[in-house]
Amino acid sequence: MISKTLDLNKEKKRISNSKKFSIISYGCQMNVSDSEVVASILESIGYSYSDDINNSELVLLNTCSIREKAEQTVRKKLESINAVKKINKNLKVGVLGCMAERLKEKFLEEEKIVDLVVGPDAYRDIPNLLKEIEFGNDAVNVLLSKEETYADINPSRFNTNGINAFVSITRGCDNMCTFCIVPFTRGRERSRDPKSILKEINELVNNGYKEVTLLGQNVDSYLWYGGGLKKDFNKASEIQRRTSINFSKLLDLVAKNFPKTRIRFTTSNPQDIDDTVLKTMAKHNNICNHIHLPVQSGSDKILKKMNRKHSSDEYLSLVDKIKKLLPDCGISHDMICGFPDETENDHLNTISLMNKVKYDFGFMFKYSERPGTLAARKYKDNVPEEIKQRRLSEIINLQLKHSFENLSTYIDKYSNVLVEKESKKSKDYWCGRNPQNIMVVFPKDGYKIGDYAKVKILSNTSTTLIGEAIKK
Repeated sequence: MISKTLDLNKEKKRISNSKKFSIISYGCQMNVSDSEVVASILESIGYSYSDDINNSELVLLNTCSIREKAEQTVRKKLESINAVKKINKNLKVGVLGCMAERLKEKFLEEEKIVDLVVGPDAYRDIPNLLKEIEFGNDAVNVLLSKEETYADINPSRFNTNGINAFVSITRGCDNMCTFCIVPFTRGRERSRDPKSILKEINELVNNGYKEVTLLGQNVDSYLWYGGGLKKDFNKASEIQRRTSINFSKLLDLVAKNFPKTRIRFTTSNPQDIDDTVLKTMAKHNNICNHIHLPVQSGSDKILKKMNRKHSSDEYLSLVDKIKKLLPDCGISHDMICGFPDETENDHLNTISLMNKVKYDFGFMFKYSERPGTLAARKYKDNVPEEIKQRRLSEIINLQLKHSFENLSTYIDKYSNVLVEKESKKSKDYWCGRNPQNIMVVFPKDGYKIGDYAKVKILSNTSTTLIGEAIKK
């Protein structure tokens, strides 16, 4: 079913917010950002946010399909929500995001566990889909778009500390890594108008936000030439090419326009990040010295099977370049073990790469076959579970060792920390991140959320720096 889209440029309806909605986000930061877009759309038709599903007429789960475990987590949550639904007969349940795209038939027709299924490019259609539910019709729209970036929608920061904010700059991915479901659930790469990005950041700054993270499946692939898919850039006119804006130019624009705002970005793809991005980071003090640089494996054989566009040597050369141009830059990673046909030697190549880079932190996973991907069609998932788990444990333990060693180099040095929230372990302590994206914990001592604190580091764990701030 294709419904007319909602014109969000019209003035919001002046009606009382009598209906409550809840959104639970899973997976990547893009999903958190998307949930803020959905919240804005719902608020425009009279809904208001509630963090209590028992007090809501509509509960939405913004889902992730990148790994099987992520899907299992969502399914367990759906079971608990449906228990609430048996008591609250008026409760409507919706699935958004990547699982919506992949499992629409199962959710709506076979299992009949949800009322609403909406893909990542169809959020504007939610008001119309809610009306379809009222009429007893199927409410599903998972169509992918070549243009949608939600650039004109001001996200509703419904669940925030008022200090940090995400700003999406790209959607989709063209890389077609064999193991990854993202190109099939989020479509091809398209970039957002830089004017709308600057406008959104300006509104955030005016509302007191101190840090902005630029988001995309691959931010370094950002390319604005007037709109359209990145793959169609070769069809652009001469003036479009000449006036185009890539990621380094956008980063420079943001840093220049908001010199007192901390700027972060994620995620980078090794084959797309170049010298101009690194030089832009070095040029501006307000761009944080941290690059998330997914590698996935240290084995060239596995990298080729994954359809990664870089070798391990090319990746290490990039790391060397980062360390040369940005000596204080923190580097983090994504790593997958147990990919089809991964041998013990392939695993040892990954261990070797980690020992060469010595990352500050990382995100590590076992390979999880995703239906519909090229890897699922072409390769047998033939590494036994116990071997996957052992290799994952070795990778995690090595990363904890490197993290502890790296963080110990901060002892007796000062870190500039943006106070974000109260420490989970003590109400007497604040926590916040330094420019390298490492969490720092320190006594409150008169500081408040949103302050910058110069903290002397006294000790560390493998994940956290502990210190004392210079008294205000």
